[in-house]
Amino acid sequence: MADRLEGLLEQGIRELGLGLPASAQPKLIHYLHLLTKWNKAFNLSGVTAIQEMVPLHLLDSLAVLPHLPAQQNDEKTALKAILDIGSGAGLPGIPLAIACPERRFVLLDSNGKKTRFLFQAKLALGLENIEVVNARVDDYIGMREANEFPFVTCRAFASLQDIVTMIAKPLREGSELLAMKGVYPQAEIDALPAGIEATRVVELKVPGVDSQRHLVFVSHKETDKETNKETDKEA
Repeated sequence: MADRLEGLLEQGIRELGLGLPASAQPKLIHYLHLLTKWNKAFNLSGVTAIQEMVPLHLLDSLAVLPHLPAQQNDEKTALKAILDIGSGAGLPGIPLAIACPERRFVLLDSNGKKTRFLFQAKLALGLENIEVVNARVDDYIGMREANEFPFVTCRAFASLQDIVTMIAKPLREGSELLAMKGVYPQAEIDALPAGIEATRVVELKVPGVDSQRHLVFVSHKETDKETNKETDKEA
């Protein structure tokens, strides 16, 4: 079984064209074993077969990696984190954190059982680059600096309209939302509020997954960003 899982993961990573740290693949497999064990009691995922978790969870999350904007090499930016809202079982946050040990991630979920699993995964996998937070999105955002998160990620969390309402504060300050969706979410894009736009939508080709996957980039329109800056200066 272990050899098969490793083979599926290695082939998928190769098809995605990714170059991961040497320690990444063993940690990704370890994560799946933890998820399978905890899933029996905590209902963390509707996927119960560990073989299916390789494409549906690991490769699906890692498919975002080539589209994740590069981190700037300056001390101020290095202190900032990617915020993964509605992280649930840690998707896409944990696979991305394993693949990018040089970046910081905040995994946010309001469900106590799910964050208990996330804390355990953090410890078991030695992921010092993640912080686990048990809180509602709007409550947590209200307590943080608006420009703390350059990027916000989410996977099958809520409609785009609901998400941008929850993270309005960081969006105003220039944060970009990277929302993982299934079929092309045209209706959700059309329903985005004034001043918010989907700057691009990328179709993700996930090895072993036949259904559609899309990554939607959402931010404030450039004109609105400038208006917000001027308003803040006058205040």
